[in-house]
Amino acid sequence: MLQANGKPMIQHLIERLQSVSVIDEIVLATTCNPSDDILIDVADKTSVGAFRGSEDDVLGRVVAAAEDFGADVIVGITGDCPVIDPLLVEQAILMFGHNSCSYLSNCFVPGLPGGMNTQVYRLLSLKMSAEMTNDPLDHEHVTSHMVRNPELFPPIYIVPPPDLHWPELVLELDEEADYQFLKKIIEYFGDQDPLFSCREIINLLKAHPEWLDINRNTRRKSFE
Repeated sequence: MLQANGKPMIQHLIERLQSVSVIDEIVLATTCNPSDDILIDVADKTSVGAFRGSEDDVLGRVVAAAEDFGADVIVGITGDCPVIDPLLVEQAILMFGHNSCSYLSNCFVPGLPGGMNTQVYRLLSLKMSAEMTNDPLDHEHVTSHMVRNPELFPPIYIVPPPDLHWPELVLELDEEADYQFLKKIIEYFGDQDPLFSCREIINLLKAHPEWLDINRNTRRKSFE
């Protein structure tokens, strides 16, 4: 809910996804905790759907949200990606639709900066996966079971072009330093270019490498 250019970070994410023409509906899937009431207010303000479910069983929450909104295909975007590139999201969706696979990811093969992560998968595949695992980590990290079982859930992994290859760059909102870094990027482009692309971010940071120091020392969680 921290502000950048007059809007909370989550609103920047929602508005970017609203520009993707091949998305039928956006659903903000959050928890039943009173502390997340404010996210429901944002969903109402931005005219997107909202669903509330378990804090710990995120896999179950996503399945229930998809069923509640009648989704056949899910585009999974995490809430810590406020500068995700709408063009990359659209590419992932179109590639999924034109190929035979159960799961597609543009972040499985290291290449894109962190924060551009898009996963596309069928609800039927996710429900099958949910029924096959009781591992708490699988239920916290929605697609981990599918990813570990490619023979059951045939995948496609997108590899980015060379000019978007910067896997060490982190554009995710985890810590205060990330907020300061992303706020600087968002406010640089401002209202003149609110849907700036991943390529524009990379070019900006190559021109201002000192900005990378803002969140360089942030420690990232690893689930491997």
